[in-house]
Amino acid sequence: MTAQEKFLTYARLVRLNRPIGILLLLWPTLWGLWFAAAGLPPLKLLLIFVAGTVLMRSAGCAINDFADRDFDKHVARTRARPVTTGKIKPIEAVAVAVVLSLLALLLIVPPSLPLNPLLLGLAVAAAFLAASYPFTKRFFAIPQAYLGIAFGFGIPMAYAALYGQIAPVAWVLLLANVFWAVAYDTEYAMVDRADDLKIGIRTAAITFGKYDVAMVMLCYLMALLLLVMAGVWLQMQLWYFAGLVVAAAIALYHFTLIRAREPALCFKAFLHNNWFGAAVFAGIVLDYGART
Repeated sequence: MTAQEKFLTYARLVRLNRPIGILLLLWPTLWGLWFAAAGLPPLKLLLIFVAGTVLMRSAGCAINDFADRDFDKHVARTRARPVTTGKIKPIEAVAVAVVLSLLALLLIVPPSLPLNPLLLGLAVAAAFLAASYPFTKRFFAIPQAYLGIAFGFGIPMAYAALYGQIAPVAWVLLLANVFWAVAYDTEYAMVDRADDLKIGIRTAAITFGKYDVAMVMLCYLMALLLLVMAGVWLQMQLWYFAGLVVAAAIALYHFTLIRAREPALCFKAFLHNNWFGAAVFAGIVLDYGART
């Protein structure tokens, strides 16, 4: 394997060719930063959180492929991943995950940022969540909820970075992200349901069974209601709630895609969740921008 081929293989390991995971992790992080700062956060902090998002998502993908290497070969969508095919050794994937996690950690300690014990503790917790998530598919009925916590941890971290403490509304926003993650990752799991049943992996799509579509829509509704609650709490105005209306319309569009449970359309709905997160973020940015 040439150096270029090796680089491309590692890029596939950390899913740089599939940026949707970065975006789904980035949107709630940006929500948290804008809410915590009541508008545009300090540029340095914004860049640190964006870089940390990319690094931690990449680390999570590497450890996921290590954990699932014996399962991936039995799933049509994942059987070409580099660890399960032997192009990258399992220990290499672990090493990549460790290095990327350490790089992310270096972003929030001196000299990058002043020492912040709470932020550091939250970062360690976030790393644990990212590393342990792949293994929850062995024993959690709805591992997507665990993923939602991991993907939303940038919200309390944003408050900790700015104030050294976590505002109660951050937990409401985190819970909203959990429901959103269960919605979009159930759509994702609906793509692989037949293969997952054969190999014994647990997913929300399997747990929800024939109620999967209804539960996805209920999770979207809960996420939106919690975002409304947070908006009222923070005295947000018209633009923010307009963003939530757009996000609700996007969720309804996803219903039209997943109601027949056709794998390709379920995957399309999953990918389209980028626009749900973007709609919420646009409402936040426009709302605070209208006040200046």
